Amino acid sequence: MRQYILRRLLIAVPSLLGISLVLFTVLALAPGDPFAELVTNPNVPPEVAAALRAKFGLDDPVSVRYLRWLAAMAQGDWGFSFVSRMDVDTLILQRLPTTLYVIGSAQVLALLIAIPVGVFAATRPYSIFDQIANTLAFIGFSLPTFFTGLLFILVFSITLDWLPFVYTTDIKATGIRWVIEQVRQAIMPVMVLGLFQAASMTRFVRSAMLDVIRLDYVTTARAKGLGQPRVIVKHAMRNAMIPVVTLVALQMPAVFGGAIVTEQIFRIPGIGSLLISSILSNDTPVVMAVTFVFACLVVLFNLIADILYGWLDPRISFR
Repeated sequence: MRQYILRRLLIAVPSLLGISLVLFTVLALAPGDPFAELVTNPNVPPEVAAALRAKFGLDDPVSVRYLRWLAAMAQGDWGFSFVSRMDVDTLILQRLPTTLYVIGSAQVLALLIAIPVGVFAATRPYSIFDQIANTLAFIGFSLPTFFTGLLFILVFSITLDWLPFVYTTDIKATGIRWVIEQVRQAIMPVMVLGLFQAASMTRFVRSAMLDVIRLDYVTTARAKGLGQPRVIVKHAMRNAMIPVVTLVALQMPAVFGGAIVTEQIFRIPGIGSLLISSILSNDTPVVMAVTFVFACLVVLFNLIADILYGWLDPRISFR
């Protein structure tokens, strides 16, 4: 197992290097100057702006700047934010837990909905439950997160006044009241992301289960006298989860993309909103670091998916 994980990590290194090279080149060639306001400000001498550009190497060739950035990243130096006036790694670590909390909760919610609904619909194909589940899944998958987010705010915040629509990390309450407020403000963004993911997962779980329950070994299990719940849970469901794990891993870029939109709607102080604000202010060190963190998280989730394959299907070898 250790050798397998080590090999996968070594394979991921060239991928991350290629991603970082493309991202850095695109950002370096994109229009915009982080020191544009200093240049146009009459109170700032031109030599000050020139000195800052020379300090950060903005006038150097792209290849030289990339190698300098790569060497700094290898030493743990993620750069300096031009706008926030602080180290990029400190800025990201302040916001990353909030994003992972929202995304992780949404993924758990999606799995808790998709797996039982998809399995139950597959065991009763073309029933009323199956038709209702398919209809709701199509509706949920067709609605973008920004629409459902605004709809949730309109219904649960403005009309019913049940939930806050602005996420804040500065909650004055303490103890159990603090926990309750944290849960209340996370309900809507988690529901928006979770229901969107659950809609596509439900269809996938149903399709995977329909393929598995028709196989010979499932028929044999039933012929041996095993009950339907045991046949489904112990024999069919485990093999059906293999393509579902693949779907969850491959959907992580879409989840992070949806999180960026959701964080903007609910004013969540995560790395998604940090990415948008950094793009608007041409804060390229932050944009580069955040997008690279997204790439690393996607590679990590794919590695976790590969490990889960071996647990779900013993025929898969880690050698």
